[in-house]
Amino acid sequence: MTSRDPDIDLLMAAARAAMAHAHAPYSRFAVGAALRLTDGSIVTGCNFENASYGLSLCAETVALANANTQGRLADVRAIAVVGGALDGSESATVTPCGRCRQILQEAEQMAGRPIAIYCAGAVGGAIIEHDLATLLPHAFGPSDLGIPPIRKS
Repeated sequence: MTSRDPDIDLLMAAARAAMAHAHAPYSRFAVGAALRLTDGSIVTGCNFENASYGLSLCAETVALANANTQGRLADVRAIAVVGGALDGSESATVTPCGRCRQILQEAEQMAGRPIAIYCAGAVGGAIIEHDLATLLPHAFGPSDLGIPPIRKS
């Protein structure tokens, strides 16, 4: 769906701005993420690759870690994820990887409400809205371990 909602457009713009700071010398594929918190503020992240590949960080994980650093993980309402080739030659609709979906599931359980997930390419194009239950069916989280969410105030 093409967004006409200014809040979603602003979130997408923040994700695209974050993408510009991606450290992606190996994949040459930049990803940006932006979180909207309950008070309307935005927290961003971008992918950060490492020569050992396995130590690389996804944009979504960086954004969620930034929110957690502020004590705001339970305040996440929505996330925008965008990505494309560093040289601008490719701009596919990007969705969170499996690891990021699992981390989003943890944040969603902490928040006690669904987190809207908006995905798009690096430049313009359609914005596709997802919910985590569709992206990660039969999710496993703290409640499956008998651990109630710890909400920090």
